[in-house]
Amino acid sequence: MEQAINAINNIIWSNALVVLCIGVGVYFSFATGFLQVRYFRDMVKLLFGGSSSTKGVSSFQAFAIALSGRIGTGNIAGVATAIAMGGPGAVFWMWLIAFLGAASAYVEATLGQIYKEVKDGQYRGGPAFYIEKGLGVKWYAVAFAVATILSTALFLPGVQSNSIALSVQNAFAVPVEYTGIGLVLLVGLIIVGGVKRIAKVAEVVVPFMAGAYILMALIILILNFRGIPSVFGLIFRSAFNLEPAFGGILGMAVSWGVKRGIYSNEAGQGTAPHAAAAAEVSHPAKQGLVQAFSVYVDTLFVCTATALVILFTGKYNVQNPSGGYLVEHIPGAEIGSEYTQHAIAHHFPTIGAGFVALALLFFAFTTIMAYYYMAETNLSYLDQRGKQKWAVWGLRILILFATYYGTIKTAGVAWTMGDIGVGVMAWLNLIAIFLLRKPALKALKDYRRQRDAGKDPVFDADEWDIKHAEEWTKRKSR
Repeated sequence: MEQAINAINNIIWSNALVVLCIGVGVYFSFATGFLQVRYFRDMVKLLFGGSSSTKGVSSFQAFAIALSGRIGTGNIAGVATAIAMGGPGAVFWMWLIAFLGAASAYVEATLGQIYKEVKDGQYRGGPAFYIEKGLGVKWYAVAFAVATILSTALFLPGVQSNSIALSVQNAFAVPVEYTGIGLVLLVGLIIVGGVKRIAKVAEVVVPFMAGAYILMALIILILNFRGIPSVFGLIFRSAFNLEPAFGGILGMAVSWGVKRGIYSNEAGQGTAPHAAAAAEVSHPAKQGLVQAFSVYVDTLFVCTATALVILFTGKYNVQNPSGGYLVEHIPGAEIGSEYTQHAIAHHFPTIGAGFVALALLFFAFTTIMAYYYMAETNLSYLDQRGKQKWAVWGLRILILFATYYGTIKTAGVAWTMGDIGVGVMAWLNLIAIFLLRKPALKALKDYRRQRDAGKDPVFDADEWDIKHAEEWTKRKSR
């Protein structure tokens, strides 16, 4: 069974997907005039603009929901895995995919806003919605919805809960079964409250957890400030096969850097548009820019914090594809969050392992919440008439089962299943947003025109001949 899973994963995550991710990111970067740089001030400004309504959440709440999906075990265990499999150079490729991915994140989030609709008394949207309305290909939309439900409700929760259970066991000697039961109870209490409760929890927990983690990394950075040039030099040399210790694994550095980068920041994967569509904004581009900023927060801030902590302290191993290790600084350590625990414990022996376990608990817990929201949104899409209430409870039971099961299965299987889920969604969504790029680019042009004229941008889909954007057409007639 494990061999079959690995074979499927290797097919999905072939070099073709790596090329597609980078290629789409490069295209959108040029097509948007490198909005990653040009609109950075707008991203920060728009983050705190607007307010929630009876149908939608505020821009910041949508940002928090999306960020709770982005910031998870990938930021701690995923970064460590990238270094273990691809060497320090993998960090550079994570940075690159984040920079390019910010443009892809803008496009997918803006499309989520343009083609959103009101269902169950709240805004719903995402790739399934914009694929059907924008491309007019129903089977493609259904395929994405089914793939997303399977990924976010069955495959991906186990990755998060597995990392939580292992780190808590390592730090506090708590059996993984007990951690699994606790997680199921906590997740269950949140998800029964729907998007409003998820948004309220996320907007409090996400800034706190990310801030505390980055603060800890900054302290370690200050303690090692003399080593900053050498660590960055190691990353860049390794990224371009100029570091003798990691010669011959450039392909692994690129592959694992891109793979873990996409898993962590989710740019182009199609997850963030679900949260973006829920926002109450006057113009789709506003939420698109906010979601582009969330990629920065995830990878350039949180993932970089993890990478620097690990590399400053030298608490990592790098596997040799031919067998054994290229470097082995911590013999016997499991690949994943244990690297980060060793690194922080190097400076803070009494709290290091426990701090990482708690950070991972918050990160991964909120990610599971976000996964549920995404799965529920796609279930809502499939249930056009909204009459299958039993399906919602079935979905809740499934995600709770996957959460518990993830705590007791091996880390290798958990990560491979998660990679399959991420890969399938990325394939489907990246192709869709490339084909459907024109509405998102029109929205950015319209936003820029109104902003430069000193106006607060308000969207008119009819003016730009964008069809099937019913919610924006209704808003115009009010």
